[in-house]
Amino acid sequence: MTTIAVVGAGPGLGAAVARRFAAEGLSVALVSRTQEHVADLAGVLAAEGATARGYAADVRDPGALGAALDAAAADLGPVEVLQYSPLPARDYLKPVLGTTAEDLDQALAFSLHGLRTAVERVLPGMRGLGRGSVLLANGGSAIRPNPEVAGTSVAFAAEAAYAQMLHAALAPEGVHVGQLIIPGGIEPGHPTHDPAVLAGRLWTMHADRGDFRVLADRMPD
Repeated sequence: MTTIAVVGAGPGLGAAVARRFAAEGLSVALVSRTQEHVADLAGVLAAEGATARGYAADVRDPGALGAALDAAAADLGPVEVLQYSPLPARDYLKPVLGTTAEDLDQALAFSLHGLRTAVERVLPGMRGLGRGSVLLANGGSAIRPNPEVAGTSVAFAAEAAYAQMLHAALAPEGVHVGQLIIPGGIEPGHPTHDPAVLAGRLWTMHADRGDFRVLADRMPD
């Protein structure tokens, strides 16, 4: 059995992605900062029939994140899918004129450097399998900078640029890298922004291995 590692796992999109990929036969590694939270979610998923375990790591701590992903692969099987969408802290959501250099450094550590650490750790296993996917979920500020949320606008854009380069570099090796843009955010019950609907889009991105960027809905005017 292979594994999906959900980095930034929570009760919304992370849980929906875990359920969808578990239904397709993958084991689930849930990674978040708080062990209690991911252990509880893993217990819920296990009660539903999934093979799931939780691992605590802050994405800004390369050693902790790498160790969590190593442990997941050892416990559950090689990571075939990395789904990276940790929820940004409020400190990264300041207006541009109130955003400090430290704010930008922290946002980049969260969105860009954390992703790089995770990819570096799971890529050998994907190469061993001869297949894999790295899937991102970002808000609309990744492609249309918003001066009211400067940290995430800068960091998501950097994350997207890095991931798009990986998309081109890794495609010949059978590893797909894709980004799902969710304009306006996640909204339970919404026809296109509901967590389960978005999880389905991410599954399709993994299964169909198409273009780098997919929009959950059109960007607002």
